[in-house]
Amino acid sequence: MKKKVIFETERLFLKSVKIEDAHFILELYNSPKFLQFVGDRNIKVVEDAEKHIREKFLPHYETHGFGSYIIARKSDSKKVGNVGISKRDGLAAPDIGFSLLPEFERQGYGFESSKRLLEAGFHEFGLAKISAITIKENIGSQKLIEKLGLQFKSIIQLPDYHEELMYYEIEKP
Repeated sequence: MKKKVIFETERLFLKSVKIEDAHFILELYNSPKFLQFVGDRNIKVVEDAEKHIREKFLPHYETHGFGSYIIARKSDSKKVGNVGISKRDGLAAPDIGFSLLPEFERQGYGFESSKRLLEAGFHEFGLAKISAITIKENIGSQKLIEKLGLQFKSIIQLPDYHEELMYYEIEKP
């Protein structure tokens, strides 16, 4: 698999997460909706974010050729969120996930970045199927996942997750 580090949409760049993004990851992972809908990743200081990037994001790129990407606006290079495709234990297919800082929600950035990454997943990473998971209470994510064309398949329980998750899938067109 070819490792691609940057993708582009009309308004956005998607860039591989680097150690230099630790301040942003700290802010994003401690935003209210991230904590509510994704969970506390125990990232409390910049050093925690750097460790998370070193131990989670960077090895995932090396092992799978894809991973998490910082969403940045083209107009001003402002980092607005994160989108990624991850291989996760307990899921039949790699899953796409996204999160935005609160001030950048409801502007189409989640859809625009996720749509581009789905295309990359199928056409550049060679994936045959991509999944998505979310908790039942996260109606916004459910709507975005469905808008992207993923279809609800079942309620699942993953190892190390306390809550039941809604599981969606889409196959390569």
